[in-house]
Amino acid sequence: MRVTAGSGARSQWDDPKGLDALPLPLQSPESVTIPLVVAPGPRALEDMAFPFEALSDIAQIESWRKEINRPLYHIHKWWAQRLGTVFRAIVLGAFAPSGTDMLDLFYKPVRIKDAVVFDPFMGSGTTIGETAKLGARAIGRDINPVAHFLVRNALAVHDRPAILETYRAIERDVADQVRRYYSATLPDGREVDVLYYFWVKTVDCPACDTAVDLFSSYIFARHAYPKRYPEAKAVCPTCGAINEVRNDAREAHCGTCYATFDPQAGPANGQKASCPECSHIFPIAKTIRETGRPPEHRLYAKLVLMPEGSKAYMPATDEDRALYGEAQKALRNRKNPYPVAAIEPGYNTNQALGYNYRHWHEMFNERQLLCLSVLADRIRQIEDPILRELFTCLLSGTLEFNNMFASYKGEGTGAVRHMFAHHILKPERVPLEANLWGTPKSSGAFSTMFEGRIRRALDYADDPFEIRLPAPGRKGNEKVFGLSEKIGFPVAESYSAFAEGKRVYLSCGDSSATDLPDGVVDAIITDPPFFDNVHYSQLADFFHVWQRHILGANGHWQADTTRSEDEVQNADVGAFTDRLRAVWTEAYRVLNDDGILAFTYHHSRPEGWHAVLKALMEAGFGITAAHPIKSEMSVAMPKHQAREPIDLDIIIVCRKRTQLTPHRWNGDLWGTISPVAAEQVQRLRGSGRRLSRNDVRVIVMAQLLRQLSISHEMDAALSSLDNANGEIEALIAELHAAGSKEISTNAERD
Repeated sequence: MRVTAGSGARSQWDDPKGLDALPLPLQSPESVTIPLVVAPGPRALEDMAFPFEALSDIAQIESWRKEINRPLYHIHKWWAQRLGTVFRAIVLGAFAPSGTDMLDLFYKPVRIKDAVVFDPFMGSGTTIGETAKLGARAIGRDINPVAHFLVRNALAVHDRPAILETYRAIERDVADQVRRYYSATLPDGREVDVLYYFWVKTVDCPACDTAVDLFSSYIFARHAYPKRYPEAKAVCPTCGAINEVRNDAREAHCGTCYATFDPQAGPANGQKASCPECSHIFPIAKTIRETGRPPEHRLYAKLVLMPEGSKAYMPATDEDRALYGEAQKALRNRKNPYPVAAIEPGYNTNQALGYNYRHWHEMFNERQLLCLSVLADRIRQIEDPILRELFTCLLSGTLEFNNMFASYKGEGTGAVRHMFAHHILKPERVPLEANLWGTPKSSGAFSTMFEGRIRRALDYADDPFEIRLPAPGRKGNEKVFGLSEKIGFPVAESYSAFAEGKRVYLSCGDSSATDLPDGVVDAIITDPPFFDNVHYSQLADFFHVWQRHILGANGHWQADTTRSEDEVQNADVGAFTDRLRAVWTEAYRVLNDDGILAFTYHHSRPEGWHAVLKALMEAGFGITAAHPIKSEMSVAMPKHQAREPIDLDIIIVCRKRTQLTPHRWNGDLWGTISPVAAEQVQRLRGSGRRLSRNDVRVIVMAQLLRQLSISHEMDAALSSLDNANGEIEALIAELHAAGSKEISTNAERD
């Protein structure tokens, strides 16, 4: 449902703290906005009553379809893309005075004029976009060139007619050339588009040299909701025919060769495979490594789009294999068709290296490389640099879905499971090759991603909206328009250009050393990386080498890799702490004395909390507030695989310790922390949110850090933190058990 700010009943916003008291506008919201005058003193983000539970409910809705509800930050893949709802609230709360009704303010057309917000870890640009929507000025910096590239494309001024015309020109010039490699002939002679090709990795049996298909199950296509739709497709291991079976069937009879087989049991079982020819059992990864080359693949099936619009699964034919051979030949005849860059060892790349993938281009088959090459060459010819970069960003984004590490999700959902679903470069044993140009019924294709990412982002930039939960008794969430400024700015490339009046300044580099003068920032709002989680640069290189291939090895694309010795993310906790402290020290320098540093964070390990506390206190910051809030993950694979998944972030609010009143504390550390943590847990549960043990942990740890940072000197604070493990675990167990008991009691009552 679409609503506009100011529609409906008239209401009054009265603020006792000095904000302009204005009625909700009944005329066009673009002409009437509410200025938020920033004044010294406590801020709403530091209030205990900050409505994190209600904001989490709104953020929850956004999190299910982030690419639709905040498309501007999803024109290209980035990791840990934080929720716009959360960061809008943080920006507002960092400037609104204490006592402000934050939920009321959230849905007002507020403008924070002349304030400057800095994000030193800008990632996908959520802070920058939400700041700009509220009328403030934004500075974003990231050490990774891919992040800098995507944010610059998202926030730039775009000429919509020129973008559409450029897309149509690309379509006229190369679409048919790409489409021909994704076509098939039906038995009756009609030609159809192939939506997806299905491949399986093969490895030669060490005992008899038979090529063994690495199927763990012969069922290759099932519905996303198998209990409701139990029909599935299985490939016959004897003749290769496609058979319809039940998703849970243990016996199937091939309708073509009449062989009987167990569709659940393929040759691959865990880390080992059994040769169907000689029954020899062998380790898969070790056998592949010993070949010295990436594994081979066999094409066994396809999904075609029938002329009347239905879809049909069919076995691969000699015609399909001949067409693939044509693509191989065409690729060999192209000059410099793809980037040749080595994959460097690392936590997130070692699994691919273990399967002998040594270069990034080896993650694609030759048809994919050919079609990507055709598109890359055409994009390189675009004269306007802004358009050339935008379409490079689009092609770079399609890489995520068009490679031999992608897989099939099945019917009833987006068909392609992208290669980063596991946050590592995990070789896929049954990869899916999508139609790279695409059809209206395709997923992850160049054409569909233009519609689903670029055009959707342009629409949002022209008319941003917020999500509002339905009123009691009503169904469906509302999209509230008219609250924010249109997005699209000439981006400054230096602070001097920004100082002359530009609204947005983006830079790529180490955030511990910036060109910002002392004290020019009013708030620093960010989401720092973790020390032991996904190493963004190791994965971002997958995109970087193609961006460099199209745009040239200059500027931020001079190096083969985005990895840097200066990046904060590091597997070593000591190095992570030192580098985070260096960024916070620079933040301290550029932040004015009345400014706030606010960032989102969570961690399940003590070292993660120790590192944050030490880095903050060494830089001169104390924590004034900590609020739990919905994190970005709702459908991520790692969350579903975790035994105690973390669904919450903590908004950690800091000020310079020199500006804090000395804290009076009676020495009862846990008596101070426990009531606050218990109240936050109860508020979240009272809103209907179930908390894992690790969710409770992040609440307890954040409150402990808050107390220690303002009542202890650094050495004493760190010592107390390190020695508090027993009390921490006891409090977590107590708070978590109370919630489990409450859930059990409610279930019995129901």
